[in-house]
Amino acid sequence: MKGKAMTRPAAKRPVRGRGRVYWLYLIPGAIGLLTVIIVPFGLNVWYSLHRWKGGLAPMHWNGLGNYADLLGDAAFWGSFRNSIWMVVSMVLVPTLIGLLLAAVLFDYVATHVGQRVAGFLRATYYLPQIMPIAVAGIVWNWILNAQTGALNETLRAIGVTQPPNWLGEPKSALPAVMVVLVWIQIGYPTVIFMSALQRVDPELYEAAELDGAGWFRRFRAITIAQIRPETFVVVLTCTVAALKVFAPIYVLTRGGPEKSTLVPSYYSFLNFFDTSKVGYGAAIATVLTVVIIVVAGIIQVLQNRSERSRTEAPA
Repeated sequence: MKGKAMTRPAAKRPVRGRGRVYWLYLIPGAIGLLTVIIVPFGLNVWYSLHRWKGGLAPMHWNGLGNYADLLGDAAFWGSFRNSIWMVVSMVLVPTLIGLLLAAVLFDYVATHVGQRVAGFLRATYYLPQIMPIAVAGIVWNWILNAQTGALNETLRAIGVTQPPNWLGEPKSALPAVMVVLVWIQIGYPTVIFMSALQRVDPELYEAAELDGAGWFRRFRAITIAQIRPETFVVVLTCTVAALKVFAPIYVLTRGGPEKSTLVPSYYSFLNFFDTSKVGYGAAIATVLTVVIIVVAGIIQVLQNRSERSRTEAPA
C-alpha cells in the first residue's frame, strides 16, 4: 500500500545462555559417574600397580608385576574357565528356556487358560530374581545338604544308598551351582520376552496360521525374528551379570571345594580381604573390568549390525 512503510516482523533475538541450561541437567549424572565409576576404577588401577596390604601399611611400587604374576596363576585362569560355565548357566540356558516359556505363556496359557494365570506364572518365575540371595542360599543349602538335604533324602527313599555331596565334591559342586543360577536367572528373560511379544503384530501369526504353519514354525519364523532387539538386551545384561557373579558363589560354596567354583570376582575378594594382597586383588578386578567392557562392546557391535541389516533389508 502506497504511503505506508512495509513493516517486517522483528527477528527473534537468540537468548544467550539458553543452550547452557540443558547442560545443567547432566551435572548430577556426571557427578554420579565420576564418584561411582571413574574415580573408583582409577584408584583400583593405581592400587594394582603396587604391593599393598591395605589399611595403614606402606604401598610399594610394583609396576606391572601383579599383572605378570597373573599370567602364571593357575587359580586365576581356572576362575575365568569357570566364568564360561557361569555364562552358560546365566545366559544360554535361561535365555532359551525363558524364550520358550514366554512363547507358551503368551500364545497358549493367556489365550486358552486366561491372562490371570499367565500373569501369576510369570510372577512365579520372576520370584527368584527378587528374592534376597541370602534367603535363596539358605533354601538351596537345605535342599543340597549331603546329610539331611531334601534332594538326598528323596534319592535315599528311591534306593540310592550313597547320594553325592552336591556342594562338597569338586565334580558336583560346579553343576550344582549352575542349577541354582539357572533357577535364579530364568525369570528375567521370561518377563522381558513376554513384554516383547506384546508388540508383535497378531496379523503375522494369523497369516502364518492360515498358510498352515504350525506353532513351532511360527515361533521360529516370527517370534524369534520380531523380538531380536530384546534378545540382545537379555544377552548383554545377563552376560555382564555372569562375568561378575559373586553373591551366589559366596553364599553357596565360597569358591570351593578345591577352587572348583572359584570365579574372578570372588578370587579378587579373597586377595583383598583374606590374604591382604590388595594390589593383586586390584589387578584381578581390573582385568575382569576390561574383559566385561570388551565383551559388552562386541555384543553391542553385533546388535548394531543386526539392526542395520534389518532396517536395510528390502520390504
